[in-house]
Amino acid sequence: MTEFRTEKDSMGELQVPVDALYAAQTQRAINNFPISGKSMPESFIRALLLAKQSAAIANSKLDQIPTDMADAISQAVDTLLSDNFMQHFPVDIYQTGSGTSSNMNANEVLATLASEILGKPVSANDHINYGQSSNDIIPTSIHISSAIEVHTNLIPSLKHLIETIRKKSLSVDSYIKTGRTHLMDAMPVRMSQSLDVWADQIEENLGHLENLQNSLQSLAQGGTAVGTGINAHPDFSDAFCQTLSEKLGIQFKPAKNLFTRIGSQDTAVSLSGQLKSIAVSIMKIANDLRWMNSGPLAGLGEIELQALQPGSSIMPGKVNPVIPEAAAMVCAQVIGNDATITVAGQSGNFELNVMLPVVASNLIESIQLLSNVSRLLADKAIATFVVREDKLQEALSKNPILVTALNPIIGYLKAAEIAKTAYAQGRPIIDVAEENTDLSRAELEKLLNPTKLTQGGL
Repeated sequence: MTEFRTEKDSMGELQVPVDALYAAQTQRAINNFPISGKSMPESFIRALLLAKQSAAIANSKLDQIPTDMADAISQAVDTLLSDNFMQHFPVDIYQTGSGTSSNMNANEVLATLASEILGKPVSANDHINYGQSSNDIIPTSIHISSAIEVHTNLIPSLKHLIETIRKKSLSVDSYIKTGRTHLMDAMPVRMSQSLDVWADQIEENLGHLENLQNSLQSLAQGGTAVGTGINAHPDFSDAFCQTLSEKLGIQFKPAKNLFTRIGSQDTAVSLSGQLKSIAVSIMKIANDLRWMNSGPLAGLGEIELQALQPGSSIMPGKVNPVIPEAAAMVCAQVIGNDATITVAGQSGNFELNVMLPVVASNLIESIQLLSNVSRLLADKAIATFVVREDKLQEALSKNPILVTALNPIIGYLKAAEIAKTAYAQGRPIIDVAEENTDLSRAELEKLLNPTKLTQGGL
């Protein structure tokens, strides 16, 4: 049976598990919010702890707390981050909208550890939280955690996806396939032209994402309760950002207007919107792969994706496009997360946004999902698919739409007549065109050459 100890806060006494590093305010949150059973993301808690460490060091430099106390707090953070620290942060995502419960959870855990290290009491509120408020440390931690994830995971993953697509594009440049609009046969394209679209989509998204980094790396810290900076040293914001930047190797800076970073989550909404755009692009890539791979007999069958696992519990030999399917589900989740963040972003009531925890959770989830699936899509679908040239040629030779190339010579109506005949009789367009025009076979072969048709012009 669990043993308990008695802890006290401003509301009175409360029973807390005897071995818990947290205290009364965390326990109240555990009792108050038995909602999802999901705690805040590990990346967010890590960022919150790093923010507490940077705050302690900055306050020590500014002579606001003793150096030995700052060292103890910093050591406590390092101890937590080197271990399975998430067990000490059980507060549900769906909690007070400012994230105060998570802030106090961190304050209490660090106070317990720092007190043991220092050999004398370190207060959760008066020392760990010195010069801070939940109202600035939580928005700050949202930005820090997102900036780290974008910098270290998402951007490298997207670059890897782009590089993989470009490399594959070069290797399939010689293959000509039937283009499709409205899922119907259209003019031919080189397979590389299709793949380069994917790479360009991701590349443009990457550029937009990188443009957001400057805003993402500007922080609310130092604004405290409402943005005025009450109870924080005037130089705290600068000292905090300098310390954090040195620690992480990412350049953070104080926001130009601390009120803005506390009262709104516009940067988070913008970042989420960009993540949604990336998801839309990846969904297009995933669906193109699924269509091209469809069959292998009754579908398009233009490519063969790497076989990764049996596709059916009842149909032997069936293999499915599992990586593109997983990617599509990721995209659906990211788009849903963006809808939540959009609604949450509207909850900046006067001087404080009050849906911060769900913003943090959904933003981190979206970044991590896209980071992971981009690499999987690159390595287990795009890099490894095999082109089925026989299927490409079979469809291409019978494609009536090739007659489009004859429009300038025989006119649209005559070309349409030839296309319909070829389609109805299931014959190659060149044979029908030879019978119904004055053009020689040699002229038709030149005009209807699929490779030439992928180059545009007359």
